[in-house]
Amino acid sequence: MGASFSALFTDTKGSSSALVSKPGLGDLPESCVAPILAYLDPPDICKLAKLNRAFRGASFADFVWESKLPSNYPTLIEKVFGDLEGNLGKREIYARLCRANPLDGGTKKVWLDKSSGGVCLSISSKGLAITGIDDRRYWNHIPTDESRFASVAYLHQIWWFEVDGEVEFPFPAGTYSVFFRLQLGRASKRFGRRICNTEHVHGWDRKPAQFQLWTSDGQHASSQCILNETGKWIQYHIGDFVVDNANTSTKIKFSMTQIDCTHTKGGISLDSVQIYPRK
Repeated sequence: MGASFSALFTDTKGSSSALVSKPGLGDLPESCVAPILAYLDPPDICKLAKLNRAFRGASFADFVWESKLPSNYPTLIEKVFGDLEGNLGKREIYARLCRANPLDGGTKKVWLDKSSGGVCLSISSKGLAITGIDDRRYWNHIPTDESRFASVAYLHQIWWFEVDGEVEFPFPAGTYSVFFRLQLGRASKRFGRRICNTEHVHGWDRKPAQFQLWTSDGQHASSQCILNETGKWIQYHIGDFVVDNANTSTKIKFSMTQIDCTHTKGGISLDSVQIYPRK
């Protein structure tokens, strides 16, 4: 057996030869790998960082992540975190901004989309001005794991439905879409299974709900929609707005109304208003 094993390392002329290792990806210098990673999307960078030490080291290069951060990221850091402690690298800054970071006492959350680096913002139902919200005959805040805020506002019944809100934030330049996240019905769990009670849903199919938004630089958008899909969360599009100057904050006001007082409406769950980069 020993002779057979030795034969594996002996050439045809009977002389032993040393094994010569071929260069691989692990032999590439980090300075060569990093410029390649800079052309990739963040999820792909993180996957390649698991290949070997060279790719892992290159994935921490600041210039790789600087190109992924929003152009006004120093302003975002100040708005979201205040003063960050320590000398953080750009990769760590990107990772922290990708988390759902709370603002204004937790009534708002802001984060970066992990793939595109676009800024996303959500305003909870507790951060909105809702007509009748303090009267338990009309509204209740109910806990749920279906909201990133852990609770939603649920409407029993009302004649005059009106929800208003506003937010001021240093959005990077680009076009953004605004949505109300709503559900006709009240979701819960029974024996570990999701159920949605829709027996109190009424009034939304008689007249359309009106959606509007305004910005501090004079933009306006409006839309209307009959609400008739029950039992699931739907993002109802209010409209879009454009940010040209990332160095100043943009103030957005928005509303949803159904104020035809010839009938009541109820059985709706209101989670949040969401702002995303337009796709």
